[in-house]
Amino acid sequence: MAAQQTLVDSETYLKSGAHIGTRFKSWEMKKYIFKIRKDGLNVLDVGTLDERIKFAANFLARFPPQKILVVARKLYTQTPVRVFAQAIGAKAIAGRFVPGTLTNPKAANFFEPLVVFTAEPEPDAQAIEEARKANIPVISLASTNNSLRNIDLAIPTNNKGRKSLALVYWLLAREFLKATNAIKEDAEFTKTLEDFEYKMQEGEKEESFERSTERGRFGKPNKRFDNRRSRE
Repeated sequence: MAAQQTLVDSETYLKSGAHIGTRFKSWEMKKYIFKIRKDGLNVLDVGTLDERIKFAANFLARFPPQKILVVARKLYTQTPVRVFAQAIGAKAIAGRFVPGTLTNPKAANFFEPLVVFTAEPEPDAQAIEEARKANIPVISLASTNNSLRNIDLAIPTNNKGRKSLALVYWLLAREFLKATNAIKEDAEFTKTLEDFEYKMQEGEKEESFERSTERGRFGKPNKRFDNRRSRE
């Protein structure tokens, strides 16, 4: 029996850093960790990432694109989320998520999606909590340090690096369009990886994978993951 082909070759995943996690791990993410590097960084399994991208794209394809809400608060996630939403016809909220967007019918920006897709659980916690209250399923990218509380489907990947985020959202958009028969072949997808990548401004410093959300107030590992339960 022939081995199932991946969406891109392993080298492309590795070059993007999509498999690189942080030095911290939540108990929910332990099962996705392939190994720990000598420098302490946790490494995610590329095979699992590839499978989850396929599964997530097919799951999203069950919904009308205009009823899919894609959310991203952090800077590096905003460009790929906007381009992803534009490519598939979804609604994007890139930047601050206004409280009440999913729960207050009187709000000017009230929206009733059928599914919510976030870039990272902690920065996008308001959207996830409102989706929970409204009984809306949630998909999220998740690195090794993230909690999966109230996440229905996790895509284990580096959700902090520009190139990793670009690759994952690019693949998700392409596979979504194939699943909905908007395109038949990979070659028909006209968006490029560069379209999905946040462009550094002059003088701007590259962010590290090690983010402030991974540590407590005094630089110690954050224990917020203790006693939390997830649906994935």
